[in-house]
Amino acid sequence: MNILDRYIVRTILGAVLLVMGVVLVLGALFLFIDQQDDIGVGRYNAAGALWYTFMNLPQQAYELMPITALIGSLLGMGTLARGSELVVVRATGVSVARIAGAAAMAGALLVAVELLLGEVVGPPLQEAAKEQKAFSKLNNVSFGGGSGAWVRDGNLIINVARQSGQRQFGGMQVFELSPEHRLLAIGHAGGATAEADRTWRLSDYTESRFTGDRVIATPSGQRIMKSNVTAGFLGLAVETPAQLTSRALLRLIRYMQANSLNAREYLFAFSSRIARTVAILFSVVLAVPFVLGSLRSAGAGTRMLLGMTVGIGLFLLQRLIESGTIVFDLNPLILAWIPTALLATVTLLLLARAR
Repeated sequence: MNILDRYIVRTILGAVLLVMGVVLVLGALFLFIDQQDDIGVGRYNAAGALWYTFMNLPQQAYELMPITALIGSLLGMGTLARGSELVVVRATGVSVARIAGAAAMAGALLVAVELLLGEVVGPPLQEAAKEQKAFSKLNNVSFGGGSGAWVRDGNLIINVARQSGQRQFGGMQVFELSPEHRLLAIGHAGGATAEADRTWRLSDYTESRFTGDRVIATPSGQRIMKSNVTAGFLGLAVETPAQLTSRALLRLIRYMQANSLNAREYLFAFSSRIARTVAILFSVVLAVPFVLGSLRSAGAGTRMLLGMTVGIGLFLLQRLIESGTIVFDLNPLILAWIPTALLATVTLLLLARAR
């Protein structure tokens, strides 16, 4: 990397950082305002709301990176174009491909930051913020909403809707099936605690077992249940796919496929997660043909408007494809890459035209 490459990379990264800072300030403001209805419930106060907002910033940065990378690269490269610096660079014999290569280096660095935020920093901090808020408001909190999380483990189907601690759950239902998939028993536990050696201690447990033409009811008591489902896994199961890391998504996909469950939603989330990360690279390179063409003398407002239009368009396209994939039973692995493939095609075609 020579001086010219470092200068272009530094210009793009500086503009992206500026845009990201502005967007995060606005996002933090809206998120803090959204917490006002919860302040005063239980032990949740203004300081807790401020801490909750701060802990969610890395995840917000991860989600906004593709759009901010596009806007920032347009502003950064546009600054070079308006100052005629790109004209001087081109006059010295530097090709468009060389400039695009320098922009791609900046995009690669942003991809690395995106991976760090999405796989290491963002999800743990967001989960910690959610737990801090939930346990401050109530002693027993529903994470799964409505019907909670449904998990299958061999001949057992487990439903849990509330989590009261890291290894403690409440309102657990256990459905036991025969090898022929006939219902053998239904049990309900008022509380469930994950023990060592993949066992669960179920308290206030009542069971109805079906034998022939009779139903045998077991009075309330305790039960030790063997299951491969861990407390950590149930914690994953009550999350939405978009909130999970790639490793967590892979674990869920393998588990569901091993138990003949529908993993389509998680397959799409995993593929989409990779595709949107790759899209950052093309978002940065896309700025090169624009500033060398019709936007060479355009103002910052025009470039920002263009970046927002393209970014929001890709976001809406991804959501539309996500809905179609789930509703119409389409291939999630292919469709998740459509927005990125479209962006890559447009970028390469404009680059070829600019050359």
